[in-house]
Amino acid sequence: MKNSVPIDYYKEIFETIDDALMVVGPKGAILTVNSAMERLSGYTREELVGAPCTILNCDACELIMTKSEKTWCMLFKTGKVKGKRCLMTKKDGSYASVAQDASLLNDSSGELIGVLGVFKDASEIDRKDKKIQELSNVCDNTSGFHGMVGKSRSMERIYQLVEQAAESDAPVVIYGESGTGKELVAHALHELGRRRNGPFVQFNCAALNESLLESELFGHAKGAFTGAFKHRMGRFEAAQGGDMFLDEIGEMPLGSQVKLLRVLETKQFERVGDHRPVHVDVRVITATNRDLSHMVSEGAFRHDLFFRINVLPIHLPPLREKIGDIPRLVEVIMDGLNKKTQKALKGVSPDVMKDFLAYRWPGNIRELKSTLEYAFVVTESGVIQRENLPSFHREKTAVPELEATPSAANEDLTQLDEKTALLKALRQSRGNRTEAARLLGVHRMTVWNRMKKYGVRITNRFDE
Repeated sequence: MKNSVPIDYYKEIFETIDDALMVVGPKGAILTVNSAMERLSGYTREELVGAPCTILNCDACELIMTKSEKTWCMLFKTGKVKGKRCLMTKKDGSYASVAQDASLLNDSSGELIGVLGVFKDASEIDRKDKKIQELSNVCDNTSGFHGMVGKSRSMERIYQLVEQAAESDAPVVIYGESGTGKELVAHALHELGRRRNGPFVQFNCAALNESLLESELFGHAKGAFTGAFKHRMGRFEAAQGGDMFLDEIGEMPLGSQVKLLRVLETKQFERVGDHRPVHVDVRVITATNRDLSHMVSEGAFRHDLFFRINVLPIHLPPLREKIGDIPRLVEVIMDGLNKKTQKALKGVSPDVMKDFLAYRWPGNIRELKSTLEYAFVVTESGVIQRENLPSFHREKTAVPELEATPSAANEDLTQLDEKTALLKALRQSRGNRTEAARLLGVHRMTVWNRMKKYGVRITNRFDE
C-alpha cells in the first residue's frame, strides 16, 4: 500500500522507546504516536491521531503556505532536523521544553509517506542547568548561615525568622537597604524550604518596562507582538514547583501589580497573546529597599497586593546597626578574595579596622566588599593599610570628628534593648522620627519599621 505506514508492524517498537514519537503524513495529519508522546503532550492518542500536527503549536515549526508547494512544512524540503530546541504547547496550555529530531519516511519504492518526529523532554536538562547556575551564584557565600555572616543579636534573630518562614508556603517579603543581603535571605528560604528540590527563579522588577516585564514574568506566545518569533516561557512557569523571587517589588508598575495579585490569588496566569490560563504552583518571595506601606498610602503600591505579599516580613538591619559583625565580615570576605586572587594578605591594619567600625556604610555589606576588592588590587602583600583604601573612603574616614559623636543620651541608648531604646529616643525627640533615628544612629525607615514591629504609635503630632 503506497500511502500508508505499517503501523501495526512497528507498534511494539514504538512503545518500548522512552522518547516521545510521532508520525505525521505529508498533508500534516498525525498518523500515530506512542505512549511517551501522550505523557509529554497531555493529549490522549485518540485526540492526537487524525489531528493536524499544529495542535502541538511548536514554536520551531516553519510552514509553507503557498499553493505552488506540494508540501506545507519546511521539513519536507530540508529532509532532516537534529537537536532542534523548541517549546511545545501541552493540552493544559503549559509549555514543554523539548529537543526535536525528525526525518523523512519513504516506502520501498522511495515515495514519501510521512515524517518521524522524536521529541526528547528537555525540562530536566533545563532544570539542572538552572540549578548549576543557582549554585554558582552562591558558591562564594558558603560561610555563616547560608552565606550570611554575623553573630549579633539582630542577625541571630534573622536566622531564626528565616528558618521559621522556610517551613511555610506563605509569601515572604524581605525589607532592607541596598547591599544588606536580601538575595542571600531569599536563597536561604529556598534551600531550607520544602521546595528546595524545585527551581529557584529570580527577577528584578526594576529591570524592564511594563510590557516587557509581563512577557518576562508570564511568557508570550509566538506572534503575540512584533519580534515574538518563538514562544517564550515566563519566569513563573519556569519556577513551577519551586520558589519565585521578585526583587525590587516596589518598582513594579501598577498594571503589572494587578496581574501579580491574580497569580497569588488564583495560582494561574495568561501569557501575553494567549487567552488560555496556565496553572502554576510556586511560593513567592519578594524584596524591597522601599517602605511599601508608605507607598500604599501615597497610591504608588496596591494595598491589596501589599497585604497579600506582606504575610511574613523579614527586616534586615543595615551594617551600621551591627558594627560588631564587621571584623568577621572582613575576615570572610578577605578569605574569599585570597582564594580568588591567589594572594595571601593577612587582614587589615588596626587603623583600617578602626575606620571601618566608625564609618556609616551607606552601601552596607556590598560597599564593604567593594572596598576590600579595591584594596586587594593595590596591596601586594602583608596587611591592608589606609593608603590602600579607595580615595573617597579615606576622605570620609580620615577625620573621625565629622562622624556623629554620641551624646550622653545616645550612649545610654546603645546599652538598651531595641524596644526600650526606640521608646526612649522617641520621647527625647518628642515623636520626631528623623531626630529619633539620629539619636539611635539608624536610618529613619528603620525607626518606622521598629515602631511597626513593636506596635508603637505616636499619639501627638510633631513636625518632622
